[in-house]
Formats: sequence, C-alpha cells, structure tokens
Amino acid sequence: MTGTQETRQEPRETRARLVKGPGMLLVWLYGVMSVGAVSRSVYQVSTEFDRAPLAYTLSAVAAVVYVFITYTLVRGGETARRAALVCCAAELAGVLVVGTWTLVEPSAFPDATVWSDFGYGYVFIPVLLPLTGIWWLRRSRTA
Repeated sequence: MTGTQETRQEPRETRARLVKGPGMLLVWLYGVMSVGAVSRSVYQVSTEFDRAPLAYTLSAVAAVVYVFITYTLVRGGETARRAALVCCAAELAGVLVVGTWTLVEPSAFPDATVWSDFGYGYVFIPVLLPLTGIWWLRRSRTA
C-alpha cells in the first residue's frame, strides 16, 4: 500500500466510528428532527411569518442546526466531530435559552418553536438530543 492509500483509509475508519452503535441512533434522530424542523419552518415562514416572526425564525435556526449536525455526524472525521460537538453545545444553549424565555415571557411567542418549553411539543427530544450528542461525540474522540 502506498502512503496515499493509507491516508485515504484512515478517514473512512474514523468516519465509521461516529455512526456505529449509539452514533447510528443519534444520526437517525437528528435526521428525523431535521426533516420535522425544516418542514415546519418552511411552512411557517412561507405562510404565516407575520403572525410570529420570532418563533418562526427560531424554528428555522433550529432546522439549520439539526441539518448541520446530521451532516457532520454522517461525514465523520475528527474535524466534523469537533464541529458537531460545538453545534451540539450551541443547540443545548439555544434550547435552554428559548425554553426559559417561552416560560418566562410566553407573550413573546404567539406560536411555539421547536425549542419552546424545552421541546415539550417534541417529547423533550430537543433538550435530550444535544446532551446525548455531546456525550457520544466526546466518547468517540479519536486518540
């Protein structure tokens, strides 16, 4: 094997590590949340944006975050793992801020976002998913 072939093999092995075991479930859950959040935000922004612009903009942000994390988990590799870790931490911060904000000042949100009430409308998956993601991404770190 040449040096080039060995270099090409290593990223595939690293990528496979992110999508094995719990990583595959994580990819699947982020994929489902991506589809749900994108569908919801596209519909809301295109048909009802003037009704609750803050809520619908935050739902669109959540959709972008979910899509990006799904992509990085599937892509694999150390750089993608780090990017996903940062995004999971940002997602968790977003869920906590928006969740608290919707409880403290519900009048600011005439309609729910994906992250409203800490993801109550999504069976709290939005608050559990980044915690699980952070745990998995830290655990799957390459030596």
